[in-house]
Amino acid sequence: MTDDINYNEMVEKALMEVVRDSLRYVGKHGLPNNQHFYITFKTRYPGVSLPKHLSDRYKDEMTIVLQHQFWDIVVEQAYFSVDLSFNHKRETLTVPFAALTAFADPSVQFGLQFNAGNISTPESTPLEDIDELADNTVKSDEDETPPEKQGEVITLDAFRKK
Repeated sequence: MTDDINYNEMVEKALMEVVRDSLRYVGKHGLPNNQHFYITFKTRYPGVSLPKHLSDRYKDEMTIVLQHQFWDIVVEQAYFSVDLSFNHKRETLTVPFAALTAFADPSVQFGLQFNAGNISTPESTPLEDIDELADNTVKSDEDETPPEKQGEVITLDAFRKK
């Protein structure tokens, strides 16, 4: 006898493909109209690569916004990387898709929530490869005093039509 079908995992994998396709589209064509993405992820998830000043500031979760200042989106099956501007300095972030907790495009009232860590990593891209990529990412040695706030959680209900 086999185990039960895990429909929740299957749905999460399918919805994560929406995120991958959206990022691939933006990497190729840019963001249409006023669209923009809020992407929330676990900062301590294996394979996440952030500049030191960001990992010190966001110890558990971080939301990035892809709208005006982002470059070089690379989308692989297991992760994506993107360059963003922080304090007028271009920095590279690498995020495994399994680390995502939310994805939203508030301009079209679209949002998804995920259970970080519940999506299995494809066999073709082991976490060791992600860690190797992360080791090659630009790190910042800036010594910043972190603000009192450790992060901001955005409720996706705010973006849904009532």
